[in-house]
Amino acid sequence: MNRIRKGDRVIVTTGRDKGRQGTVVQVLDNDRLMIENINVVTKHQKGNPQAGVAGGIIKKEASIHASNVMLFNPQTNKADRVGFRTLDDGRKVRFFKSNGEVLDA
Repeated sequence: MNRIRKGDRVIVTTGRDKGRQGTVVQVLDNDRLMIENINVVTKHQKGNPQAGVAGGIIKKEASIHASNVMLFNPQTNKADRVGFRTLDDGRKVRFFKSNGEVLDA
């Protein structure tokens, strides 16, 4: 079970985009995340007329490692650590370490 999932709001803790917030768009299998409008890079793309792809300089989102982001806690408006807890009915859920609130209700 991953600490960060698709659709979570996260805050970047290190790097060029430190302090910025975004929503996780995709979770890649090697602990990397695609976050909207975070880690935007410039790519020189070669055109392909047969596929209808125009060449030129484009901006696209690159992946960022999961260790460089933390989940956003709406109650405290800060980044927060995440833990796991098993409920009485046997479900394993995530919770914020600072206030103990369950994320996956």
